[in-house]
Amino acid sequence: MSYIILAVLFFLSGFFMKLSDDACDVGDDKSLAIALGLLCAITSAFATVSSASAAYIFIGILIGNLLALKVDGIHHIITLVLFVLISLVMGIPELSVVILLICIFSALLDEIGHELISNLTENKFLNYFFEYRCAMKVAIFLLAVCGVFNIFFFVLFILFEFAYLVAGSISENGLFKKSRI
Repeated sequence: MSYIILAVLFFLSGFFMKLSDDACDVGDDKSLAIALGLLCAITSAFATVSSASAAYIFIGILIGNLLALKVDGIHHIITLVLFVLISLVMGIPELSVVILLICIFSALLDEIGHELISNLTENKFLNYFFEYRCAMKVAIFLLAVCGVFNIFFFVLFILFEFAYLVAGSISENGLFKKSRI
């Protein structure tokens, strides 16, 4: 699969992931959250089956979130099921358990740190590091530097994260306003 198509899939996956969460959490619209979650599942699953590097990233995020108990809504469960079905039917590339564990651990660290670190310390570096979920960014970068991933997959992961932030910004600016009736 071309890098351009992968870039689009990574971007859309991050974008739909955040919008799905916010549609449920902010807008209290489970139907929209499910629809956006399905789009996230499709885009991330197609990236996953097309490349081992993408598979490490998306499966790492999925399992890290499962372990952090972040799969906590019907939209998450439906997204998870569709992602797994597409990935299994289309075929997941062969993966190294060690590399996958690094990705899972970094995603888990990001999720736990994001929730807890500001309550545990006032250290500005640590708060920033976990506010912006940098553990997986560092892990992907180091894996690219070590030659496990092509450096382009680090760029794709940053694109995914950028799309997540863009969607969050759109959401914060009133996309999912609750009615005040």
